[in-house]
Amino acid sequence: MADYIDLPLSGLEGPLSEMEQTVQDTAHRFAEDVIRPAGQVLDKMDAQDAIADGSILWDVLAQSKDLGLTVSAMADLDPAEGARLSLIAAEELSWGDVGLASMILVDWFPPVFSTLAGREDLVPYCEKFRGCWAITEPDHGTDMLDPQGDIAAVNSEHNPPNCVARIAGDKIIINGQKSAWVSGAITAELCALYCHADTDGGTQPGISVLVPLDSPGVSRGKPLDKFGVRALNQGEIFFDNVEVPIDNLLADPASYNDLVHLTLASANVSVGNMAVGMARAAYEYALAYAHERNAGGQTIIKHQSVQSRLFHMFRKVEAARALVRRAAEYNATAPAPALQGSIAAKVTATQTAFEVTSDALQIFGANGLTKEYPMEKLLRDARSFLIADGCNEMLALKGGALLANPDLL
Repeated sequence: MADYIDLPLSGLEGPLSEMEQTVQDTAHRFAEDVIRPAGQVLDKMDAQDAIADGSILWDVLAQSKDLGLTVSAMADLDPAEGARLSLIAAEELSWGDVGLASMILVDWFPPVFSTLAGREDLVPYCEKFRGCWAITEPDHGTDMLDPQGDIAAVNSEHNPPNCVARIAGDKIIINGQKSAWVSGAITAELCALYCHADTDGGTQPGISVLVPLDSPGVSRGKPLDKFGVRALNQGEIFFDNVEVPIDNLLADPASYNDLVHLTLASANVSVGNMAVGMARAAYEYALAYAHERNAGGQTIIKHQSVQSRLFHMFRKVEAARALVRRAAEYNATAPAPALQGSIAAKVTATQTAFEVTSDALQIFGANGLTKEYPMEKLLRDARSFLIADGCNEMLALKGGALLANPDLL
């Protein structure tokens, strides 16, 4: 029998610092004891019941505050160290349940995007509230992440915007609708809104502004009843002459493209990292099951076909994590983030999560199709991430456009 090596939670990652190890251990315990069982309950609940008073969701969110995972806490750290700590913690939370991990992490959107916009002064304000990020619209999906039009079809015309904001003196006036895919929309208190700008020359990309969701003129739809990631509520937000102070402005039309670039570079790495947590959970479930399930007179881990499948799951998880953390470290330390690297991390990790969860279900056989086992839920969650934060096909077009050197064209 070959020598067995029991790898740590981080797999082939190098030794963690004392702080990193503490963060990982704390996040893992919370994921195992609180997030994972609660995620299984919420997955079976009606979307409206999942956010109602008395739902287990609120207990989880309240307890998550004790983790100390805030943008302010990371601000005093070296950028590379802060990025690693965030990834380590978020991978463990996603290992527990990616929907609940998303619910915890959407609170980071307003303070993170304020930091990216150079408005660190707004971070303490943002951290008082549950947050969300609203960018896609009923007639605009992943193209909202491409204000330069790099991925637009040849000779195509964009649909008119569904949401516009206008700067009027010392305030910003917002009208329109954001689509039903605003993560955390129904439970959020503060929205980081990205939309078109209404200027004297018409509408153009764009404006980013923080909008308190208790403002007059704000209303919301119902939470979507979704296929996967069901613990994360998503829904529409409507704006009817909503006024916010000009001090809430993160980007005007002159700086909007740069902020979208920074935002996507940050968000794509984060989504890729969450996918790694999902993939690792599926791999670990399958590995444990293979040691328990008997077929052909022996545990199935002894069958070469199962060993081969598990090995390829293992290597994919390790490769995805390595790329995610490499992209995050580069972006945290380089003069400007490489968006193509962030996109590569997101596409690779989410595709990995889908493939690994599918293979894990195959190892469970027919049992994997039942709700008595976690595999069918993990597969639904992983499939959803091929679309989340920009569908992979469109992101690949954006990433490819970023490889074209204008000096050589």
